[in-house]
Formats: sequence, structure tokens, C-alpha cells
Amino acid sequence: MTVTDGPLEWLALARGTLDRAAERRGDDAWLAAAWDDPRTRVLPVHEGRAPVVHEPAPALVFVPPAQAPDGDRLLLGVDADGTAYFTVAGEFAVEGADRAGLRRVGALLGDRDSGLLTHAVALEHWHATHRFCPRCGTGTRVAQAGHVRVCPRDGAQQFPRVDPAVIMLVTDPDDRVLLARGPQWPADRRSILAGFVEPGESLEQAVAREVHEEVGLHVRDVRYLGSQPWPMPQSLMLGFTAVTDETELRPDPEEILDAAWYTRDGLRAAIDAGEIVAPGPLSIAAQLIMRWYGGELPNMPPF
Repeated sequence: MTVTDGPLEWLALARGTLDRAAERRGDDAWLAAAWDDPRTRVLPVHEGRAPVVHEPAPALVFVPPAQAPDGDRLLLGVDADGTAYFTVAGEFAVEGADRAGLRRVGALLGDRDSGLLTHAVALEHWHATHRFCPRCGTGTRVAQAGHVRVCPRDGAQQFPRVDPAVIMLVTDPDDRVLLARGPQWPADRRSILAGFVEPGESLEQAVAREVHEEVGLHVRDVRYLGSQPWPMPQSLMLGFTAVTDETELRPDPEEILDAAWYTRDGLRAAIDAGEIVAPGPLSIAAQLIMRWYGGELPNMPPF
């Protein structure tokens, strides 16, 4: 199997199943009726965490609208049965439930719940950090069921911000994978390279630039394999593979503490020896590495 055979088939945070019902966001009558509907479910979130139960399997815990925290009602979507789902940001206490965030349960939740929590956390962060108009500084108000903020002074509309970032698995002529460690990472942490897309730059250009800036390599055959939101706090991770004809690594010390090439046997040996901790399945990095490796990595954590 080569790393470029088709798209990534499973990404933990790209599994939402609900209709986001964008056409309903400006319909105040429908939104009010949905909030009054006893079938409606609300997911409370606070600082990126929501109520979760872990038995018999990890699942979100929803509350009826009457039990939701006070706050703006943000529409997440509607399921196939017509049930509406909202999120409200605020302190909560749900009996029998734990407070958990995406890093802990994002890969363990079912498709519907993973998508709902990803959406809710992203909206919570955006609203918390974009309360004022960037033009005049006036406090903005929520519109479109939480998917727009409007300045009451000049009418300017602000939309949820997403920062695109490329993440790339680079292989050399011997099909070895490049793994590196950032200066702030633990000694046993390794991953593939990543970086934010700059203004006026294509995704492919960003891949080539980041690889060259971080380890001094030139790459070719840049191929896109998939994406997933990474709302911690507001990124969209776009996964690529790339090939280099070079092997000499020249890490930028401000970006990369160390970098090395690994064969499949070498990576397995490093993980078995405890030199490297296998990444969990939540990240797109793990999925790209597993695709190159040919299956699950040894001693993978559950999330």
C-alpha cells in the first residue's frame, strides 16, 4: 500500500451526521418553535467541555431546553427525525455525567456526537473571542442562530473564523517517514510537520514552504488526502503527503528540536523501546502515519 492511494477513510473530528439547517438560522419563528419543542436537545458547553457518560460507551448527554444554562441559543442542526440540536455556553451540572473535551473523547464518540461536540466547541470559542466589532470596537450581537455576529452601530457582519493549516507526511527515496519534535514538546513526542497557510498562498505552496523552512528539504508530488476541523481553538487541518529526493535534514532550531527518518521497523522499535509514544487516533497526523505504516501503530492510546 502506498500513502497516496485514495483519501483518508476515517477522521475522528470529520464525522458529523446532522443537517446543519443553515436555511433555518434566520427564521426566528422556526427557532422559537424548535426551542419550545419537547424533542429538542441542548448540549451545554463550558471552556471546551460538555457532559459525557462513558458506559456502556462514550456518549454526549443532552438536556431539554428548560434545563439549559442561560445564554445564547446556537443551532447545531437537525437530525433525520426532525429533532433540533442546540448548544448553549455556560456552567452546567448534569447528574451522572462527566465533563470532557474533544482531546479526551473526540475519537471515542459516535459519528453524530463527535460532529456535535466539534461544532459546539468551535462556536463557543469563536463567540468568546469575537465579542467586539473589529471596525469600531462596539459590542456585537448574535445573529443567524449563532453563526453570525452583527455590529449594532455600523451593521458589519462577522462570521466564524477558521485558520487553515497544512499537515504533511514526507517520505524519502527509501520510503522512510520524517518525524520531528518541537522545542516545547516532551522528549518522547514525535509527529509529522505542520504549519499555517499564509495570505496569498495555495495549500500546496504552504506544504512546500513549511517543509523547507522547518527541515531544509524540497518536496514534490504534494497530494491532498483529507481534512478535519481542529477547534482547539479554531483550525482546519488539511492533510497531505509529499515526497523528497533529499535526505539531509537541516532543522530550524526555533521550530524543530530534532528530526529523523524512520523505517517501519525502526518506528516500531522506537515505540516498543519507549523512545516514542504512539499518537492517538484523534489527530490527522496519526491517521497519516498509520496509512504509511500499514495499520495501527504499536501501543496506541485510545484517544
